[in-house]
Amino acid sequence: MRKIGITGGVGAGKSAVLNVFRDNYNSYICVADEVAHILEAKGQDCYNKLIEAFGEDILDENKELDKKKFASIIFASQDNLSKVNGIIHPAVKKYILDKMDEEEAKGTEYFILEAALLIEDGYLKILDEIWYVYASEDTRRSRLKSSRGYSDEKIDSIMAKQMSEEDFRKYCHKVIDNNTTIDNAAKQVIKALEE
Repeated sequence: MRKIGITGGVGAGKSAVLNVFRDNYNSYICVADEVAHILEAKGQDCYNKLIEAFGEDILDENKELDKKKFASIIFASQDNLSKVNGIIHPAVKKYILDKMDEEEAKGTEYFILEAALLIEDGYLKILDEIWYVYASEDTRRSRLKSSRGYSDEKIDSIMAKQMSEEDFRKYCHKVIDNNTTIDNAAKQVIKALEE
């Protein structure tokens, strides 16, 4: 089973590249953010650890994690962010490793992992390669405004926290240029898999 990581800046079109795999290949698509949401759900191990660390103030009236309250606590201090990462990241990685074993046993051909922090979180150790989905800053801004309704301020704040294009290119094995159409990106995916 070939294990490929997909990364790139916000608005680069990583989801569109994932769909190329989903629609055309015997692949399992794993999105790290979605795994984190599963593990933060009521009754899960991370949920209990987060309550231990931050108290019940992070819950809504249904005793589920209140995303807004939780986000304001996480980003209130570096210490809080580190604490949350120390709870969530190891659990996400374990879930992904277990899922890889499961999919390999099923005969899945490609395990595709999408995560914003693939490189920073050391996923290169468990993947065969990492692909960088590239789109220019102008393209990304335009997409984020039209598809998500983001303001320039919000886009600036997100982009400021992400790796530079130069760093992405330094650590990634392949680059998929997603500045134009998804058909063009799909052709690059096919070519990259054949190499």
